[in-house]
Amino acid sequence: MNKQQLLKSLKEMGFSKKILDAFSSVKREDFVPSELKDNAYEDTPLPIGSGQTISQPYTIAVMLSELDLKKGQKVLELGSGCGYVLALISEIVGNEGNVFGVEILSELAKKSKENLENYNNIKIYNKSGFHGLSEQAPFDRILVSAACRELPEALLGQLKEGGILVLPKGPRFEQEIIVFQRKGNVFEIKKKIPGFIFVPFVE
Repeated sequence: MNKQQLLKSLKEMGFSKKILDAFSSVKREDFVPSELKDNAYEDTPLPIGSGQTISQPYTIAVMLSELDLKKGQKVLELGSGCGYVLALISEIVGNEGNVFGVEILSELAKKSKENLENYNNIKIYNKSGFHGLSEQAPFDRILVSAACRELPEALLGQLKEGGILVLPKGPRFEQEIIVFQRKGNVFEIKKKIPGFIFVPFVE
């Protein structure tokens, strides 16, 4: 599958123009190991080293859709890996938005900084994301890109009122994507989408 075929497939699945435009603008081949560049537009996860993967484009598109991103928003991704999703988020929120990535694995954090050096509105932290990123809170949107067995409670206070949190939750080989919205001091579940497999959240 090439880039145009992937975009056609995502369009046929009903994803919005702003998500399709982001996928069109960002070169996935820049975020995968050199030996996998020929496979960059397959709709499948690919290994990026350190036991981690770059998620399947369809899965990313689902999560971005549920985040309901807007221009100018402040967004946090935990488990930002090679930086591909950060780039997509940046394209959607625009230059007036701010995007923060937290990646615990130093080699991936370093690589993602290199991958994203041309993006002025993205900042990456090499640390555990289990407690979020309090020094930059609050956020309009929070995305967790690795599977959690439990909801990291620290994230509640870092999400703005009415803000949206998207994360995969469940045991090792079967998770559902859960969409939460902050209403006062509770996370209200808006949606559950079953049938996904993510790498485990590294604490």
